[in-house]
Amino acid sequence: MMNQWYTPAGMTRRHFMSHLAGSSAAAAAAFTMGGSIYANSDELKKKRRSAIMLWMGGGPSTIDIWDLKPGASTGGPFRPISTTGDMQICEHMPLMAQQMKHMSIVRSMSTREADHNRGRYYMHTGYVPNPNIEHPSYGSVLSHELIDQRPELEIPPFVSIGGASTGPGFLGMAWSPFSVTSNGRIRNLEMSMENSRLMQRMAALNMIEQDFAKRTRDLPATEHSKVLKKTFDLMTSEQMKAFKVAEEPEEVKERYGTNGFGQGCLLARRLVEAGVPFIEVDLGGWDNHGDIHATLKDNKLPILDKAMSALVEDLDQRGLLQDTVVMWMGEFGRTPNINAGAGRDHFARAWSCVVGGADIKGGLAVGETSRDGSAVETEPYSSEDLMTTVVKGLGISTEKTFTSKNGRPMKIAGGGKIIRELV
Repeated sequence: MMNQWYTPAGMTRRHFMSHLAGSSAAAAAAFTMGGSIYANSDELKKKRRSAIMLWMGGGPSTIDIWDLKPGASTGGPFRPISTTGDMQICEHMPLMAQQMKHMSIVRSMSTREADHNRGRYYMHTGYVPNPNIEHPSYGSVLSHELIDQRPELEIPPFVSIGGASTGPGFLGMAWSPFSVTSNGRIRNLEMSMENSRLMQRMAALNMIEQDFAKRTRDLPATEHSKVLKKTFDLMTSEQMKAFKVAEEPEEVKERYGTNGFGQGCLLARRLVEAGVPFIEVDLGGWDNHGDIHATLKDNKLPILDKAMSALVEDLDQRGLLQDTVVMWMGEFGRTPNINAGAGRDHFARAWSCVVGGADIKGGLAVGETSRDGSAVETEPYSSEDLMTTVVKGLGISTEKTFTSKNGRPMKIAGGGKIIRELV
């Protein structure tokens, strides 16, 4: 399934939350600690890096959005327009055109995975699927590496909005994506009991968990205990206010768009402000094998243009973009040739991603494709290269190596090369 939420065997969020609802764990100090942290949030926000991934599930037609081919038989009906950067983009992205000084397009992406599930996994991890190992996703890796910059964080460090992301692999369940709806609603986390009763149940479960972990010395037991503590912190933290998108002024909500993706992008900005290191916002529906240009013009592009431009502009105006990488990508692009159903099919050989913020330069178009968009004509870049560049742009060492459960060393971001024009 494309939206599978990967977890270690024997543990799912539904299982854990039902377990918690029946018996729960920990300490009363968390109730007052959160308020103190939130009161000093302006000081704590300084020098903290974050990343936001805008995930376009289904494989967006980048030849119609970021790398148009006017005059070519493959070009389609859309016209290019000038931007505030050194490139042109689709005429149906006028708001985003004003923000391209902050963002750069990598037009020479060239990958091999043209299947949805495999492409999704590859673009989320920097590794091709392997039956012998489960690799950690962008969100798990980056939140793991950036968490030391925010010791005060009580809410999850990796939040997935509007859809499930790819999981933590061998990094462990503590780095799993925490899924919420675009309005910030957290499924299975609404407890209908008094605080005193909750505290009693949590204390009892905490004793059971600690005893079990000591006796078994088993990784899943330890990971379960970590998630239990984090969940309790989440339930009692003042930082939960970040999820309350409804409290934003109406004009701000309208600026982003009142649809799910728009409100998801607004929630992403709020979570960056709260100190969350990695947020993924999902906008699916890009698998346009038929009637593609009407779908893009009347549906997908207006939603994308409004929300993405508002996010980049808002981050910039609030002084957050200098520490926040924003990425836009799907699992692959779509064919230059338009099929008999007036659509485009899967195409991984030549396509585009967009990235900017933090130490990544904006306003650039990196790489070129052929006049008809069928091939990359400059140096090709892979998922590993893009992810390594993001790692570098966030100030994380590209030499970092993890060790998988089978003892195999795994280089961060798949050991790709840095796209030098961007950092």
